[in-house]
Amino acid sequence: MSRGSILVVDDDAVFRAALTRYLDGEGFNVVTADAPDAAVDELQSQAFDVVLTDLRMPGTDGIQLVRRIHKLDPGIVCIVITGFGSPERSIEALEAGAFWFIDKSYERIASVGALLEKALEHRQLKASNKRLQRQLKVRYGFENIVGESDALRETLESVRKVADTEATVLILGESGVGKELVARATHYNSHRAEQPFVAVNCGAIPEELLESELFGHVRGAFTGAIRDRIGRFSAANGGTLFLDEIGDMSPTLQIKLLRVLQEREFEPVGSSKTERVDVRIIAATNQNLPELIQARKFREDLYFRLSVVPIVVPPLRVRREDVILLCNHFLGIQRRNYPELCGIAEAAMKRLVEYDWPGNVRELEGLVERVSVMKREGWIGEDDLPDGIRGSSVPAHTLNLPPDGLDFSNVVDRFESDLIIQALETTGWNKNQAAQLLGLKRTTLVEKIRAKGLSKHDPVTDS
Repeated sequence: MSRGSILVVDDDAVFRAALTRYLDGEGFNVVTADAPDAAVDELQSQAFDVVLTDLRMPGTDGIQLVRRIHKLDPGIVCIVITGFGSPERSIEALEAGAFWFIDKSYERIASVGALLEKALEHRQLKASNKRLQRQLKVRYGFENIVGESDALRETLESVRKVADTEATVLILGESGVGKELVARATHYNSHRAEQPFVAVNCGAIPEELLESELFGHVRGAFTGAIRDRIGRFSAANGGTLFLDEIGDMSPTLQIKLLRVLQEREFEPVGSSKTERVDVRIIAATNQNLPELIQARKFREDLYFRLSVVPIVVPPLRVRREDVILLCNHFLGIQRRNYPELCGIAEAAMKRLVEYDWPGNVRELEGLVERVSVMKREGWIGEDDLPDGIRGSSVPAHTLNLPPDGLDFSNVVDRFESDLIIQALETTGWNKNQAAQLLGLKRTTLVEKIRAKGLSKHDPVTDS
């Protein structure tokens, strides 16, 4: 069985024959060419894994041939052989796309086999990476973002327009709407798709560690820094850096981020050496950045830098027609483990559509998984849903006007207080989620709680 197909290109017939005998003996399938044009003819007629080419040949030299080969098939690995080498020419060969270069001598022929093994491993790795990139592009393509509502289509149309540009994007939306999915779709449909996509949750990393996480650090920069470490900016070089929950970033780091956006350079923690990067920034937040700017918690100049193209991902409650599609999509995933699940009954689906989904798509996905694990077979009915969803419809008005009238403001105030308490208790007194349940801004809810004097241990009374 052949260890790989090799094309040897050299105008020196004696050296070409010696190299061919060695490679044949090592189990490689070898074809030879005595000139670059003949090599191109061979490449166009059959596939090769590696090309071994002399550097100096009449007409087109080896470096020019490497460039031509990479235009024909970027996956072919090229190794340049030189008897008149110099460091400058070797570097030029590598910049042209050569995998490596070796001295042209009969004594070095025996070392070619080991180098070819590394070259073939490199080719396999490149092919695997390419397959992975294709899979990621399919996985994060627009067609895999489930939904047909006008609100979602409008968002995706904006993403399509901005994806293959260099514009900085700010993705806005509530928790759980799929902001990272939109960010990945933007990256994998851009010309940077084959480069890294690196995500950082700015709200999940302590402030004192986030700077090192973003920019890296050098050994001894702080206690525990026992070795140099590259940051996420360096890791994303050439690709996209996704900064999630950007509203949680400290003012100090906001200044440093602004500099990177403006100058495309930074210094690792503890270093005075400036590093340059080519990174596209996509940021996201579920917070109201203009309100944070008013409260002097977010820099206005950074906001304008980030929001070159703002994209709003709609919450699930404003695209209820997508709930059925999403339910069936997530149920299809669960059927891989529970093939006897039939589906979601009509009455249960009605409840799911009526529910407001304060946790958005993430909450829906979790619910379908939880119910599937518990049900495992048959139809998922209304009784299989949590109490909060079975009773998700707004209750009908049941208050009758007394003959002697009532204090309208007082009744409305008590009703409003009761709804607020219910929302807070349902969410474990998480004001963000409670505000989403009530369809209010968090600041509005906090103001109402303060004005009414509501607390976790003081239930609403009629007095």
